[in-house]
Amino acid sequence: MKKRLFVLWSVLLIGVVSLMAQDMPGGLATAFQEGNSQALGKYMHDEVNLMLVGKEAEVTKRANVEAAMRTFFIANKVKKFDVNHKGKRDESAFIVGTLHTSTGSYRVNCYLKRIGDNYLIHRIRIEKTND
Repeated sequence: MKKRLFVLWSVLLIGVVSLMAQDMPGGLATAFQEGNSQALGKYMHDEVNLMLVGKEAEVTKRANVEAAMRTFFIANKVKKFDVNHKGKRDESAFIVGTLHTSTGSYRVNCYLKRIGDNYLIHRIRIEKTND
């Protein structure tokens, strides 16, 4: 009986911890790693504030952001993506990483907002690093 009770409490604890750990989409880093703008689009809100290297920041529709990211990934073949920081507070989350490409390294900042049960990107900023 004690063994069953222990197993039941363990399963319950693991379930609660895993629900609390869902701070942002797991495939977000993978989409950057693969240079996949279409996969990245699945994690975007309907409108995103996009700031790409050398361009003015603009709020634009998801389809336009996907197209801009596709163009960026074509011009800058992705070698790897490292997550430097990520976090969550209340109704928002963020991920900061370094995107290593054929043309150099870029700092990527993604800010997400909780919409219903999901965290969706509402701002992407990509800047060239000095390395």
